[in-house]
Amino acid sequence: MDEEIKKILEDHEKRIKSIERFLTRTEEVKPKKELSLKEFILQKKPHDDVQKTLVIGYYLENNKNFNSFNTKDLENGFRVAKEKLPKNINDKVNHNIINAHMTDAEKKKENRKAWVLTSSGVRFVSNDFKKVK
Repeated sequence: MDEEIKKILEDHEKRIKSIERFLTRTEEVKPKKELSLKEFILQKKPHDDVQKTLVIGYYLENNKNFNSFNTKDLENGFRVAKEKLPKNINDKVNHNIINAHMTDAEKKKENRKAWVLTSSGVRFVSNDFKKVK
């Protein structure tokens, strides 16, 4: 009888190890859920529309792989995130340019003026709006 119990236990041990290997492989294969623009804005906690505009530009470049963005892209970002659209997005971009957080892109995008984040703009967003030298 002891031999029979030993076989049963060994069989159970093999099955458990097989299940553990399967679960480990499955966890490694699962793609990470992409952070939505709304979640990203909530995570960064921008203080005003100038910072929200910067955060949306950052998200477009880093999460959506945009080479540059224009007013249409930014407006769409505000809508997707269900944020109140500023009266004048160009004004918010200009404030970011003055702060050296954005600059003009080399080329227009869809026949519209386009922008990119500067390295200081990227650091500013990455560090939750704290200036870093």
